[in-house]
Amino acid sequence: MNKEKIMKFKSIIGLVIFSIIVSFLSPRFLTVANILNVLRQTSINAVIAAGMTFVILTGGIDLSVGSVLAFTGAICASLLSAGTNLIIAILVSITIGALVGALNGLIISRGKIQPFIATLATMTIFRGATLVFTDGKPISIGNGKYAATFTKIGSGQFLGIPMPIYLMIVIFIICYFILTQTRLGRYIYALGGNEEATRLSGINTSKTKVYVYTISGILSTVAGIIVTSRLFSAQPNAGSGYELDAIAAVVLGGTSLSGGQGGIPGTIVGALIIGILNNALNLLNVSSYYQMIAKGIVILIAVLLDRKQTRY
Repeated sequence: MNKEKIMKFKSIIGLVIFSIIVSFLSPRFLTVANILNVLRQTSINAVIAAGMTFVILTGGIDLSVGSVLAFTGAICASLLSAGTNLIIAILVSITIGALVGALNGLIISRGKIQPFIATLATMTIFRGATLVFTDGKPISIGNGKYAATFTKIGSGQFLGIPMPIYLMIVIFIICYFILTQTRLGRYIYALGGNEEATRLSGINTSKTKVYVYTISGILSTVAGIIVTSRLFSAQPNAGSGYELDAIAAVVLGGTSLSGGQGGIPGTIVGALIIGILNNALNLLNVSSYYQMIAKGIVILIAVLLDRKQTRY
């Protein structure tokens, strides 16, 4: 059994044990309504974490995902409030998210800047751009022709299951297919395993990095659309701290921060752990201040597990 499978197996066991403990602490946890609520709340982090998985598999990091979520969400809400066609508004937002992601990839690959520094800079830039664009105020979708349809993305249901859950499942299937069945997926794992050897083998590592960060930008935008739809408005501070939850989900799922090991199935488990933690703390009426401490501890544990995995 390789390192990735061992870590994923441990994550699944941890998820099961954690769920059992929470079910004893709160009888409401295992109700159908609450489980669906957990999955709906997890979907946003899970979508971002799917994109983060691509990035971390290459040995990189993307701290700008929360800012991209807020920026593209604000653009989408602004277009809809102006009466723009729903499909056009969504496609424009996703295109901008892809361009922002590609910009990250170009800065990192062509500018030879460390991913942490590059995405820290773009995180600040696009958070500021969001505040400038919104003037620090929420942008309401309004009561336009497409408003009711748009809200169904984040708040609608089909067969009693919230739409964000369906979106999460579809995105995970697509991402899993890309990583396991395509040439790009093979290049991503190779790049994370040994960048220099990958480059010498004839693979364009710079282009691969641009693709990876573009995917992260697109999925951050999808998450932003879900958030904007649920809130019926774009909030200038939306997505703050989401990058930490996404990184924690990816690492808890067995993807190594050094790259080359991990995958989408583990990220699903990691996202569920983070989602259940948030839900459990809310059910137990734990103060939001203590919730921040708990999240920090989980992130620390995730990093320590990654270091242990690397040494294994």
